[in-house]
Amino acid sequence: MRKNSTPAERKLWNLLKGTKPFGRGGIRVWRQRPIDHFIVDFYIPQLKLVIEVDGDSHFSPDNLAYDQQRSRILESYGLSVIRFTNREVLDNLDGVWERICEFLPF
Repeated sequence: MRKNSTPAERKLWNLLKGTKPFGRGGIRVWRQRPIDHFIVDFYIPQLKLVIEVDGDSHFSPDNLAYDQQRSRILESYGLSVIRFTNREVLDNLDGVWERICEFLPF
């Protein structure tokens, strides 16, 4: 699945792996990580944070309901889940970064 990442997922991955406190030797970020029977786009175990990047297919009524249920299940494991649209990542990476940084303990 990593080979089939969307442009938005690749852009966010490049930001995370190249920016402190993440990146080499910093806080570990896992991409396309299985949690229970789900595969999440990004998982930061130290922060107990799941980051999802949603494309257009996520906005149908059925998929919105599925994503909400999936987030509730992940949150029941003590994880935080934040979602961004492809557009947010592609057009407002600074805003996405600021939101992610809200979860940092320092």
